[in-house]
Amino acid sequence: MNYLNLEEFEKKLGYHFKDKNLLLLALTHSSYANETKKGSHENNERLEFLGDAVLDMVVSEYIYRKFPEMPEGEMTKLRAAVVCEGSLAQLSRKLGVGRNLFLGKGEESTGGRTRDSILADAFEAIIGAVCIDGGIDAATQYVMRFMQEQIAKTKPGFHNLDCKTHLQEVVQKISKVPLQYMIVDEKGPDHNKVFLAEVIHEGKVLGQGSGRSKKEAEQNAAHAALMQMES
Repeated sequence: MNYLNLEEFEKKLGYHFKDKNLLLLALTHSSYANETKKGSHENNERLEFLGDAVLDMVVSEYIYRKFPEMPEGEMTKLRAAVVCEGSLAQLSRKLGVGRNLFLGKGEESTGGRTRDSILADAFEAIIGAVCIDGGIDAATQYVMRFMQEQIAKTKPGFHNLDCKTHLQEVVQKISKVPLQYMIVDEKGPDHNKVFLAEVIHEGKVLGQGSGRSKKEAEQNAAHAALMQMES
């Protein structure tokens, strides 16, 4: 059941919409739109698309300015940790987004209100709605209300990020097909082997990496894939 009280929810968000319909759209999951015979565009997917781009841009600029000595590869890994699905879902829970979503009956019955993917998408959709309603400056201010603290908490340990996990989170935003890792070559004597790994999605090689162990090679392949996605 949806419990939405617009005024109360806007207070939690820290942003008051001029066009309330934008907020309602940001909270409308495709399952609800389908069940109520709405148009294919009358759900939060387009706003989520915009919000995802705005979020990446705002966080990227902040990291660039805040850490002037940080190399590009490390900036990418820090951003990936901050805007990952789990992090965004956690922020959604703090705001009470789940209880205010418009969900179809099937999605409701299978725990959609607590599912990380749905919560993360809704968080990004709200960013998109703020951008349309108030412009990029309003969206930047809204994003940094949450992300400045997230970045400060994440930075001390981001060097140890698991690239395979973060690549999976990135891919899961667009596809339910799992990633595959394959060792495609190995060179050198038994005591000093070098392995070459590929990470594959739907038959396409996303990245290659080498390492002294199969695990290291797979991590480097995932890292290469992440770098390729940024180029």
